[in-house]
Amino acid sequence: MTTRREQTSHESSELILRAAAELFAAKGYRQTTFADVAERSGISRGSIPWHFGSKEGLLLAVLERSVDLIRAGLVEEPGERVEPEQVAAGFDRLMGGADALFAQPTTKLFVTLLVEALEPGSPIHGRYVEIHNTLRDHCRRWLERLPLPPGLSAETLSVTLIGAGIGIHQQWLLAPERVDPKQALAALRTLVAGAVLSADGEPPTGGELGR
Repeated sequence: MTTRREQTSHESSELILRAAAELFAAKGYRQTTFADVAERSGISRGSIPWHFGSKEGLLLAVLERSVDLIRAGLVEEPGERVEPEQVAAGFDRLMGGADALFAQPTTKLFVTLLVEALEPGSPIHGRYVEIHNTLRDHCRRWLERLPLPPGLSAETLSVTLIGAGIGIHQQWLLAPERVDPKQALAALRTLVAGAVLSADGEPPTGGELGR
């Protein structure tokens, strides 16, 4: 049974993690201080190292929580093979999931911290690898159910789709007045779903895939 003290500690940790994630995404890791996190969370500055040990420990905890949120948002479907008439609807769900992921505040965090992750010896490099592996594996498992064109593996196509999705998201963050992520994802879906349906001998119509 959870004690009141344990519950309070957990609630404080959640407030700190949420505030740190928002600040890391908005200001960057290096520019964010414990004082910033304390002010945003309403938790005393001295409590932060008590919960997480160090600023690096806080960063790792933020990323761990973000990975958990991503996994929770990736709904797995039954593994039966997708019939040709279901391919377009399946891509609708896949692109819808990407759009929902873009809307999560923590997704911007991954863009902000990318340079940190690429630095030699970065403590968050492994977390970024894990995030990308999680996204690719989810995409690959779905693609393995499709009648893909000869010579095109689900693994390769998952790399392409995840890379395109990340690129769309980054362009939108940089120039939201010029980039419409929903339209860009719809275009990506049209191209890939069209190739898959054509490979199965059922060329899609423009109206069918452009909805």
